[in-house]
Amino acid sequence: MGPGDVESSNSQAAIMQTFEQACAALQIPHERAAGELVLLAFRRSPQPFEVCQFIMEHSQMANARFQAAAALQESAIREWGLLTADEKTNMRIYCLHYVMARAAASEAYVQLKVSAVAAVLMKRGWLEMVATEKEAFFEEVKQAVFGTHGLAGQIAGISFLESLVSEFSPSTASAMGLSAEFHEHCRASLELDFLQRFYAWALKAAYSVADKILQNTSTQLEVHVCASALRFMSQVLSWEFQGTLVHGAGGVIVMNKTRSNAFSVMPDISRAKCREPGAFVQPGSTWQESVLSSNHTNWILHFYSCIRERAVESDWIDSPLCVSARQLILQLSCLNGHIFPSDNGITQEEHLQRLLIGITTWISPPIPIISAIKNGKSESELLDGCRALGSIASLTSPAAFDSFLKPSGSIFNLLSSLTIEVIRALGEPQGEEQTWTEEALESLLDVWSHLLQPADLSKRISLPQYGIEAAAEVFRVFVQTQLKAAAASADEEGDESEQLQAVVAARDERLSAIALIARASPRESVALLATLLSERYYFTCQHKEGNHCPTSVLEELHWILLMSGHVLADPGEGETPMIPDTFLTQFPENLEAANHPIVLLSRSAIMLAQKSLDAFFQREIFSPRLMEAIVWFFGRWTDTYLLASDGGKVPNSTPSGAIGSPQENLTTRITGSPVVLAFSVHGDGRSALECLVQLAGVALTSWPGERTLLEITCFQLLPGLSRRRNVCRYLVASEGWQHFAKAFAYLDQTLLVLPSSIQRGLAEVLCRSATGLSSVDVANQFLRDLLSPLTLKILELSHTKDLSTCAQKPDAILLVTNLLERLRGAARATMPRTQKAMFEIGVAVMEPLLIFLECYKNQSMVVYVLLKFVVDWVDGQVAFLEAKETATVFSFSLRLLQTYSVHNVGKISVNTSRALQTESQVEKYKDLRALLQLLTNLSSKDLIDFASDNSTDEENPDIAQVIYLGLHIIIPLISVDLLKYPKLCRQYFTLLAHMLEVYPEKIAKLSKEGFGQVVGALQFGLRHQDIEVVNMSLTALNAIAFYHYQSMCKGEEGLGQHALEGHDSTGAVHEGVLDQFLRSLLQYLLFENYSNELVEPASDALLPLILCNPSLYQRLARDLLEGQHNVMLQGRLAAAFHMLMTGNQVTSSLDRTNRRRFRENLHLFLAEVRGFLCFR
Repeated sequence: MGPGDVESSNSQAAIMQTFEQACAALQIPHERAAGELVLLAFRRSPQPFEVCQFIMEHSQMANARFQAAAALQESAIREWGLLTADEKTNMRIYCLHYVMARAAASEAYVQLKVSAVAAVLMKRGWLEMVATEKEAFFEEVKQAVFGTHGLAGQIAGISFLESLVSEFSPSTASAMGLSAEFHEHCRASLELDFLQRFYAWALKAAYSVADKILQNTSTQLEVHVCASALRFMSQVLSWEFQGTLVHGAGGVIVMNKTRSNAFSVMPDISRAKCREPGAFVQPGSTWQESVLSSNHTNWILHFYSCIRERAVESDWIDSPLCVSARQLILQLSCLNGHIFPSDNGITQEEHLQRLLIGITTWISPPIPIISAIKNGKSESELLDGCRALGSIASLTSPAAFDSFLKPSGSIFNLLSSLTIEVIRALGEPQGEEQTWTEEALESLLDVWSHLLQPADLSKRISLPQYGIEAAAEVFRVFVQTQLKAAAASADEEGDESEQLQAVVAARDERLSAIALIARASPRESVALLATLLSERYYFTCQHKEGNHCPTSVLEELHWILLMSGHVLADPGEGETPMIPDTFLTQFPENLEAANHPIVLLSRSAIMLAQKSLDAFFQREIFSPRLMEAIVWFFGRWTDTYLLASDGGKVPNSTPSGAIGSPQENLTTRITGSPVVLAFSVHGDGRSALECLVQLAGVALTSWPGERTLLEITCFQLLPGLSRRRNVCRYLVASEGWQHFAKAFAYLDQTLLVLPSSIQRGLAEVLCRSATGLSSVDVANQFLRDLLSPLTLKILELSHTKDLSTCAQKPDAILLVTNLLERLRGAARATMPRTQKAMFEIGVAVMEPLLIFLECYKNQSMVVYVLLKFVVDWVDGQVAFLEAKETATVFSFSLRLLQTYSVHNVGKISVNTSRALQTESQVEKYKDLRALLQLLTNLSSKDLIDFASDNSTDEENPDIAQVIYLGLHIIIPLISVDLLKYPKLCRQYFTLLAHMLEVYPEKIAKLSKEGFGQVVGALQFGLRHQDIEVVNMSLTALNAIAFYHYQSMCKGEEGLGQHALEGHDSTGAVHEGVLDQFLRSLLQYLLFENYSNELVEPASDALLPLILCNPSLYQRLARDLLEGQHNVMLQGRLAAAFHMLMTGNQVTSSLDRTNRRRFRENLHLFLAEVRGFLCFR
């Protein structure tokens, strides 16, 4: 060593000392900032490679070596272009050798960091390296993985492969400042040329130590080697396989770029996480030999079965080796796609059967396994077994799944016994952290769902008798366990009000899954529920004055009703639910209604409802909680069973084909079912209807303070009674309904004091029941009789002397709010046959509404309800109005907007909006959203088309002028900051897009200030994070550019001055608005990250923008070309720009065919250029 070397060494030692001091300062809070500054300066210093290596080799501080490795990575990536080929190679090899030489070091996190640095350097030079250089590098890695450098070296080699695969994976890749195309080529190259090879290396490494482990002669390092190899194999199978890679001419990798992956610059966050258990693994057909070999699958299953025998006797079940082995088996159970040959699924079924047989030992026999878990054994193996069952069930047909364990056993028996034991364990007391029973039951219920209701309904099978018996036993045990829990909960005082919605949703989801099992064995399951409900009903009936019914029985009744509702009927969301198929096929056709379990269960529930009408039972026995369950049950039951056969056709049937078709046979079976006949008009249907009307009345009046009960009654039971016209025919004739309508009409105080949302719901169901009346005239008169007293009361209140003082009293505010909510509910129920009466009522209250808007300007709740009534009323009327009526509605709407504006300009400020922290606080601005909805409703149809032929131009309002005038009134109230709130923003852009599409010519006539507001909103919308807002903004931009280009082609001025260049206050020239949008839209499409869904609307906006100013488009393209210094990429970019406007026979037309061609060109253009223009 010469004098110069000594001096250099001393200098490096001094730097290392300073570096170590900075690393130590990171652990001291008050010195941390200073230490970070030193490290940052070091990382930014030019070419610190030698010093980094010196610190990594000589420092005794592990954190210093870690930070030096991080600095080496950062500086190497930053100065990569300045390094020679030899320097790059030496740096990669140095990191690899460093890891190998120190494989046995105690500070594992330092070795992992250096492995990660080696992987980053390898990827950075990947496309520069020739094949021989890669082969030479990986030969060293291979030798390490095979054990040439000892066991520690083996672990280090596998660790490097883990880092390499992670670095090349899109979701975990490091940022390098390189094009997305670079990252994609690296990923594709590794997948095509090396990934399968790495998998084979790891498998061989596992083989090399497996025998010693099985013979119990292995060392800890050998166990570590095997665990690392299996973990890496699982990681490889978690790779996001593309399956579209081939070698082209000259060894170039050809990738099939699809629209789903061509434009994304950053990885999808949802895919950045580790693959969830049960997600499909889909390597290509080339992986068949490596992964599907029976020897491979049998080996891992045999290996795990052997090591688990040792694990069962110790705590080894959660050791890294056992966990890694199980995770690999789980990944193998998720295999799907082209890796399996096209042999009608035979190979895949054989593969899955092999796995299923192997994992049964994890979950069977269930009793001793779950008993051991309750005594302290780990539950991880059981949970993994349940997840594997779910994966296998989802990948095969129920018939094949059922055959996998035959003839030695049945999957239904195994699944049943396992589910039963988990349910029993769930019913036992557990600590808050012991959630394994919940997880296991969720996984097992998923398996049942795949068996009983497969995604492909064509694969659905009728259960064999042993399957039905297994399902019945599961349901019986579940009911038994839950009834016990319900009875025990009677003494609990826990308050879950804050989490009530989440608790109810989770409960309903589980009961729905259990109901599927019950429906698989309806004869046993429904009969069980009927017996339980009947027993507890008669038990409650035996209690007399002074004897209170045990709370435990009421809790049991509550649970039985909930379970019965889920079993008997589906929720009526969007369509009328049908009677479950198994209820029609598994009961004897000659079974009489009096003995039918479904009829018995339903009648027991009806008798329970009748008891709720008794004053004694209301006072002494029934609780609000039990009433909630009763009302909820009938809210669900009504749609499916009540008067289902009346009208000659079941309400949920659809037109069938030829006579004797399956649909016709099903319809015949439904209409002839004793269940349907039992509650038809000729059975107990009308009496049941009368009972349910009275039940609703009792729920509303006897427990007025129980908000949940009121809401279930008003929004589930009553809508169920008034939803179908054939039911409404008998409903409006019901004595109870007539009494209810009369009490509502004459403003009975018992109903009028209920919460405002309940007022709206009651008005809506009462008005909807008019569908059951015989004629339009009768229906309109019913509505007038129902709402006239309310209308008169509003008129009376609006003309009260000294209104401004009297109206501010709390009682007056509550009364006005409730009356307006009733009007709103009636408006929401507008139908063609009642539209006339509802229009008359709306016109009658126009003046009072304006008076109230003025009077209650400081009462936000009253203002909001008033505005929402107008919105709903206009929405219901807009399709039916004649020209004169239209003018009346538009005139009133403008007066409403003007009155609102007078009292609110400046009231909604930017400073106030910045104080909003939650979505609930944003609701303070819901009146603005209501006004925007009002304008949207007014503009939704061209009402002139509905006007009578003899109407005059004076009668026909200019719709566009009215809407733009309304926008002119509202826009000053809406700031850009307010548009950051989702609901208001979407409503605003919905209206703006609609107006610019339908009436683009009006925007050209706006003032400079008004036009500037619209442009500012569009610029904001194009940068919004909400895809819907961006989509609507692009639609609006397309409308403006389309209109301007079409006008130019006709020799008209289009947007006129708004489209021309101008000068600002300083005299500087600024582009016209369309030129600005062309520049920003190209920038957005080429360089920013966005959803693929936006490419099509962006294409529709881009084409007219280019046609409006082709010279600007050419100039922008030329600027991009001049900024691209790579000659090859410059040529690709030039060709792509040329193809965009000339390829695929694109012309200067904006007809549908040409726009479609341009969309195709844009997709190809972006797929070609974004890869090398976007950097990461």
